[in-house]
Amino acid sequence: MATTNGCSNGKVARPAVPEIKFTKLFINGEFVNAVSGKTFETRDPRTGDVLARVAEGDKTDVDLAVKAARDAFEHGKWPRMSGYERSRIMNKFADLVEQHTEELAALDGADAGKLLLLGKIIDIPSAVQMLRYYAGAADKIHGEVLRVSGKYQGYTLKEPMGVVGVIIPWNFPTMMFFLKVSPALAAGCTVVVKPAEQTPLSALYYAHLAKQAGIPDGVINVVPGFGETAGAAISSHMDVDSVAFTGSTEIGRVIMEAAARSNLKTVSLELGGKSPMIIFDDADIDMAVNLSRLAIFFNKGEICVAGSRVYVQEGIYDEFVKKAVEAAQDWKVGDPFDVSSNMGPQVDQVQFERVLKYIEHGKSEGATLLTGGKPASDKGYYIEPTIFTDVKEEMKIAQDEIFGPVMCLMKFKTVEEAIEKANCTRYGLAAGIVTKSLDVANKVSRSVRAGTVWVNCYFAFDPDAPFGGYKMSGFGRDQGMAAMDKYLQVKSVITALPDSPWY
Repeated sequence: MATTNGCSNGKVARPAVPEIKFTKLFINGEFVNAVSGKTFETRDPRTGDVLARVAEGDKTDVDLAVKAARDAFEHGKWPRMSGYERSRIMNKFADLVEQHTEELAALDGADAGKLLLLGKIIDIPSAVQMLRYYAGAADKIHGEVLRVSGKYQGYTLKEPMGVVGVIIPWNFPTMMFFLKVSPALAAGCTVVVKPAEQTPLSALYYAHLAKQAGIPDGVINVVPGFGETAGAAISSHMDVDSVAFTGSTEIGRVIMEAAARSNLKTVSLELGGKSPMIIFDDADIDMAVNLSRLAIFFNKGEICVAGSRVYVQEGIYDEFVKKAVEAAQDWKVGDPFDVSSNMGPQVDQVQFERVLKYIEHGKSEGATLLTGGKPASDKGYYIEPTIFTDVKEEMKIAQDEIFGPVMCLMKFKTVEEAIEKANCTRYGLAAGIVTKSLDVANKVSRSVRAGTVWVNCYFAFDPDAPFGGYKMSGFGRDQGMAAMDKYLQVKSVITALPDSPWY
């Protein structure tokens, strides 16, 4: 494990920084300063240096954004266009995003510490695919003809929800933007987006591209700011019809309470996870090691479905542990703009310190630290890939979502024990199973209480596959046609037919 913040002549190289073009709020089709005139810093996690100062939206700015979104919804073209027309504009939006892949990947790389290469081949292309998927859904929204009793005709309409508040996290700034905004646009809604204060830059760029694509003013508004001000204003706003949130369970509770205390707006929540990776004796060990490494160290563990609890059947446990440690030590930590790096820095100092604190909890509670466990550089927020064994179910590192590169390795004997251990969590977002037995895969996948189960793979996302959680991992689904339901109202229309020749 080594950082790549230097160069061959021994001098420290300055990390590449993309040009930052948009730092103001985007309201009603225009970039504007916050009413208060305040700004806040967004920092480069590779160095801790200030990357840019961004306009800091608060309640006053949210009010203006909501008013713009409401006017666009009640009086504008977007909800009244045919689905085909919305689809054409959304596809043009996707084209523009695709054309700016390099620049957008660099923004997320510098703002969130994400690998530049993966941004170019995964994050941005996946966002484009998501946008095009829902562009294809825009003209396929329809109700049903009802077989009502009596002398009546009945049918349902699906109508756009209205103004949607979108509050997204910092770990996948681009994907989270399009995960929420794409189906909302397809449904004919207007949106007010609050990006995470750690990573506001790409969302502002997407607002710019949306306007270029022809999305009318007021349909997409972006208000960077802090959760306790801008986020709270969206959640409690009397003129916001729905809130879609991805983030921590703690903040999900706050948003639900605010929604209940205001106008009883609908809420969808994709929250925390503590996902199990269950590896059986018959598994290909090398494949299982590589999958488990990917499941926890990908994106530096800053992913809600990270496979942070790895359960290995006793017959292969010792060999697996040895190979897992070797694999972790080969996982290169370094500048995310270096193509040889496997993992960049944690997003900010707060998250950096949080992960290190959990590592200390693991050691103090009696778990055995096999590798990693400390900063990987004297500058920036880099942490070594970390593996613990001798982990007990009641330990904090086995129960809490760490959101960092920390693997908990545990042993099991039987299929039934594996299922019981996998479900020993308050979360239920995802799970992984590695086995050659179809019977075992079927039994476990139907027994684990999780919204997504991957068999002999991990992170196999697709726009057509609904994604969301059980238990305290939230409710509502992103992706798939099921996600459209969050942004649509169903209306029943019953018409009297007194003289119909048949019913």
